[in-house]
Amino acid sequence: MSTTRGTPKPAGQLAPARLGVWSIVFFVISAAAPLTVVASAGPTSLRMGGIGAPGAMLVCGVILLLFAAGFTAMSKYVRNAGAFYIYVARGLGKPAGIGIALVTAVAYAFLCLCFYGFVGFFAAITFKDLFGVDLPWGLYSVVALLIVGLLGYRQIDVGAKLLAVLLTAEVAILLVLSLAVLIQGGPEPASAASFDPQNVFFAAGAGSLFVVGFGAYIGFEGTAIYAEEAKNPSRTVPIATYISIAFLAVLYALTFWILTLAFGVHGVLVMAGADDFQEMAFSAADSYLGQWATIVMRILIVTSFFACLLAFHNACSRYLFSMGRERILPRTLAATHPRSQAPHHASAVMTVISLIAIAICIALSADPFLQFALWTYATGVAGVIFAQTVAAVAVLCFFIRNRRGHSAWRVLVAPAFGALGLITGFLLVVFNFELVTGMEGAVNWLLLLPIPVLFLGGMGIGLLLRSRRPEHYARLTHLTEAKE
Repeated sequence: MSTTRGTPKPAGQLAPARLGVWSIVFFVISAAAPLTVVASAGPTSLRMGGIGAPGAMLVCGVILLLFAAGFTAMSKYVRNAGAFYIYVARGLGKPAGIGIALVTAVAYAFLCLCFYGFVGFFAAITFKDLFGVDLPWGLYSVVALLIVGLLGYRQIDVGAKLLAVLLTAEVAILLVLSLAVLIQGGPEPASAASFDPQNVFFAAGAGSLFVVGFGAYIGFEGTAIYAEEAKNPSRTVPIATYISIAFLAVLYALTFWILTLAFGVHGVLVMAGADDFQEMAFSAADSYLGQWATIVMRILIVTSFFACLLAFHNACSRYLFSMGRERILPRTLAATHPRSQAPHHASAVMTVISLIAIAICIALSADPFLQFALWTYATGVAGVIFAQTVAAVAVLCFFIRNRRGHSAWRVLVAPAFGALGLITGFLLVVFNFELVTGMEGAVNWLLLLPIPVLFLGGMGIGLLLRSRRPEHYARLTHLTEAKE
């Protein structure tokens, strides 16, 4: 039964059949922020891990594609804005599902906060350097917050259209730069050393390569978050997942390798070791395309962070919505706008939390990059990779009990390799956490502490519900569950 345009929709229900494959792809790839990864993580990876950085990006992509084999197969049977919550609950039990839901929601919230810091920091520098406008970083962050808050009330496809424009622009400049370097050639002969296993797996800084690598794909799991709002989700979610991971893997490997071609294998390592190593991508753009490209890239860095912010705000809002609907968090979070069917209460809560965090940072005169963005980013990334890891194990357990007609490769072998790769990746992040935070000592363990606390706390809530409120516990995960 169709609903007349403009007629109020049922409360507590997300808008169905609103997003197609490419809309979801734009949300997911925008969350990964490819331009900021190439401009920032690329030089950092080359500096810490050496010439094997492009190969490591490709390996991380392959591991995530293996994970996606089972992840997308399971999407046929679980369809919920709480994504990992349902996957883990069905694979490892409801208490573990609640634990991972809390970890993921808080991790996404931390990532939202970090991108407000990044947007404000880079916008202030960019507008001052390019236009002579010297305004405090907090002003830019608040403007971004108002725009994101407004879009949180709108139909989900409005945000998707904006992300499509921003993402197309940042990918376009990367491809134009890559083409220019390929045509003009670099100072040294082209080399495949970046993909030599010796430089990828056995280099002195190999661990750092994979810490940066797995962090660069954060957000790909968002395809499942939009399953309730997708057109034909059993087809849309798998296709969007594969496209997103494959696109990012090829783009990252290509553009990282382009940097080695632009300066040469020897030259790029010399530049990576210099004090101004973070200017590497901009220097390449200036040399091969001209000053105009550097200006465009600096502007697009700001819009790229904004795109990240919008994507993670939407993702976090939907996790809060799902937890409110399950009555694990306050039920008011499950409210949806009567016309747009956006989770406007959850979105508003995320906006208020972000505003408070920005205000505290300003009041304390904290550095928006080092003491706001970087710390929250570190905790957020670690939390999401942990959630991916647990979800990978849950998918494997789900299909071990019953393959449901799928091939052993898709639901057992590939997911097992994917889970092993993600477990390794998470351990690398934990034991090399100082590479993410830029700090040493106990503070790194304090920033990691929310992950076990939230996970175990969530499991405790689940066990408490099972013993004291069995009827509520029995209803968990069944509100929007797809039929098998």
